[in-house]
Amino acid sequence: MNNRTKTVTLNAPREKVFDYVSNIENLPEWATGFCKELNKVGKDYKVTTPDGEVYFWIDADRKSGVMDMFGGHRKDEAACWPARVVNLPDQTSVLIFTAVHMPDVPDEVFEMQCKSLDEEFENIRRAVE
Repeated sequence: MNNRTKTVTLNAPREKVFDYVSNIENLPEWATGFCKELNKVGKDYKVTTPDGEVYFWIDADRKSGVMDMFGGHRKDEAACWPARVVNLPDQTSVLIFTAVHMPDVPDEVFEMQCKSLDEEFENIRRAVE
């Protein structure tokens, strides 16, 4: 299984970045390549993606800055995309995101997902800086 880790340095404190990215309600604002629409269905969230609708949730720990993002057509078969935000000096932070190439995802789709991270990082930058 292939994966790619990307980072972005932000002129914002870790807590601000964490609170923004880990709030699932903000997903349509920053994950524009992935999230075409976000809907709450009972206690669950579903995201309309370019490839259809998936369950989506974020398991986040503010103290550590870890934000594990899960998504899949079925909740019991969801894939995980790990992310973390870390303090840097002078009220800056670095956001670390790992894209995991799942076995059923074609190479060209994985490459497109990785490329969309650059745009999504810029969306996050505009929101938190």
